[in-house]
Amino acid sequence: MPHVICEPCIGVKDRSCQEVCPVECIYDAGEQLYIHPDECIDCGACVPACPVNAIYPEEDVPEHWKVYIEKNRRWAQTLPNVHVLEGT
Repeated sequence: MPHVICEPCIGVKDRSCQEVCPVECIYDAGEQLYIHPDECIDCGACVPACPVNAIYPEEDVPEHWKVYIEKNRRWAQTLPNVHVLEGT
């Protein structure tokens, strides 16, 4: 199961998660970051790196944030990867 970035990321976008992601599967939607579900290797490195506790394994996303599972999938497929944006 991939990981999902939920509501606490909105307006924060600390990017600590991006720095530790070994497969560069984190995308920028402007207001928040998203994890591409087909690229995530489920390593969990992003979870402790997030200062606002916005990242969950898909199966553990709190009920009130389940909508972010589909948002991550939809947005990640249409947005540039943050590593591409930064030229890394």
